[in-house]
Formats: sequence, structure tokens, C-alpha cells
Amino acid sequence: MIRVLIMGGSGFLGRALFKELHPYMDVYATYCHQEKYANNKRYFSYDIREDSPTEILRFVRPTLIISALRGEADAQFIAHDMLIDYAVKNNTRLLFLSSANVFDSFRHYPSYEHDKTLSESAYGKLKITLENKLLRMPAFSWTIARLPMVFGANSPRLHVLKTAIDTQQPYEIFPNTVMNITSEYFITQQLHYIINRNRWGIFHLGSKDLIHHDEFIAQLVTGLHLQKKPVYKHVFASNQDRYIAVLPKTNTLPKHLSYTAEQVASDTLKTVHKQR
Repeated sequence: MIRVLIMGGSGFLGRALFKELHPYMDVYATYCHQEKYANNKRYFSYDIREDSPTEILRFVRPTLIISALRGEADAQFIAHDMLIDYAVKNNTRLLFLSSANVFDSFRHYPSYEHDKTLSESAYGKLKITLENKLLRMPAFSWTIARLPMVFGANSPRLHVLKTAIDTQQPYEIFPNTVMNITSEYFITQQLHYIINRNRWGIFHLGSKDLIHHDEFIAQLVTGLHLQKKPVYKHVFASNQDRYIAVLPKTNTLPKHLSYTAEQVASDTLKTVHKQR
């Protein structure tokens, strides 16, 4: 059985991955401040700023490490150096959750798996540096999953949108930004397949079609059926359409794992209404 250690398992995507993989694999995870995990024997306390992952790695002895870590750049560099060192020495696979922001300097077209990365944001540069560390690992031992904007009923992005509407604070929309999107449901399905099939390399995960940011937000707002109307702040990053989209070309997945932006909106809204 695959023994999985999710570093950053108490975050939004980490929790979703734990829930998806736990029935099928021997799954462990880390948490930082959420004390509700303190009595959960599957979770280990880990603060990226202060702790070394070595003891947890030695105890769990994972065959797969999933990095969903967040935190300051220097702390992430140190932590990932340790994870990579362990993975190489112990024949362990490492799956790193990256971002479409590694391409945020390219504005005029979508990006594919083997396109050159270039970013003008601190977040994108961080992800590029961490990706480069994995690229130096032996073949077949690493996977980089680049994700677009992630929505979902429990996503931080949806929470920010609903809070802004409730408090009538301006919510930024980007009319000239073209993107593809995903939700925790679709991402966890795709990652589960990649893990089961021992797929390695760079994967671009997200909807197969593209949509403007303001158009997608409008779909969500309409479907939420809230009493208040949003107050939008239109942000034009450029005079022409700007693409922040990651599409697959070489590392493709089966058709049943592909989906559209409309399906992401529908899945998000359906789950929201079930929770009410």
C-alpha cells in the first residue's frame, strides 16, 4: 500500500487531498496551528519556521511525499531541501503543488508544460525556485503539478468573495485576465489518478477551456443567490487580454478527468447550497 505524507495537510488543498486519498492509501499529514488535529494520530505538528521534517519522515517512512506547504521563502527552501534529500536517499516519490504564477510574466498566450518559466511576482519566483530543485532529482522520482486559481465551496477565494459582498467591501475583478480554473474536487481526482498510475514529470491541471476572471466571478455571484450585490473594483492589468492559464500538451490525462470552467462553477455552487 502507498504510504503518503502530506506536508501542509491542514490547509485547504491538503485537507481535500487527505479526504480523497485516506480511504485508499495509508495517509499521514502535518498541521501547524490548528489544535483540532492535536489528537488525530494521522496528523503531526509541524511549523515550517521552526521545525525540521526529519523526525516525521523517519517515523512515517512515506513512499510518497506531497508538498502543499506554505510559508516564508527561506523556510520553504530549507524544508524542501530536506524533503528532496530524504526522497533521493530513500527511493521516495515527491509530488510538489506549484502554480500558474510561474508564467505570470507571459501575457499573450496560455502556457504548456515545457514552456520556459518566468515570473515577475514574488510568489511565482518562489515556485520557480522550488520547481528547479525538483527538476534536479532523478527521473521518475518527482512530479510537479501546476495549478490555476482554485475555487470550491470551502476555498479561501470563495470565502473572500462572500465576505466582501456581506461587508460591502470592494472586490477586485480583472476583466482583461484570461485564465483556466479548478476546484478541490477536480484537482484531487486528477492527483489521485497521477499517484495511482505512478505518473511523473510536469502536469498542468485545470479546466480545459479558458474564461475571463470577471465572467467567472459573475457566474459564482449569480449562483450564490445572496441578498446583497457585490461592489466591484475593476483592475486592468493591461490594455489587452492577459493570459494566466496552464494547459496540457504532453502530459495529458484521460478524458473522464477533463472538465470545463462551467463545471467548476456548478460543482462549487452545488456544494455551497448543500452546506446551507
